[in-house]
Amino acid sequence: MLVIIAYDVNIGDKNGAKRLRHVSKMCVDFGQRVQNSVFECNIDYGTFVKLKNNLLKTIDKEKDSIRFYLLGNNWKGRVEHYGTKPSINFEDPLIV
Repeated sequence: MLVIIAYDVNIGDKNGAKRLRHVSKMCVDFGQRVQNSVFECNIDYGTFVKLKNNLLKTIDKEKDSIRFYLLGNNWKGRVEHYGTKPSINFEDPLIV
C-alpha cells in the first residue's frame, strides 16, 4: 500500500536536529523523498505499523508533528505529479 508521510520537526531546541535526522533516516529506509519532509512509501500494513510506532517514539509530540496518509493498494488514480522529481514506479524492476 502507498503511504505518504509528512513531518515537521522543530529544530529550535537542543535535540531538534537529532530528531529530524532520525525521522528522515527512518523514512528514507522505507520510501522515496518527494519533498524535503514528505515521503512516499510503498509498504505492507505490518511494516507501516512498525514504522509509524518508531516515528511516534522519535518525535516530541509537544513540538513536532507527523501525518500519515494511507492511500492503499489502489493509489495510482489518486496521485498526480507535475514538475521535477518524478515518482518511482514501484512496479518496475529494481536494479541495484
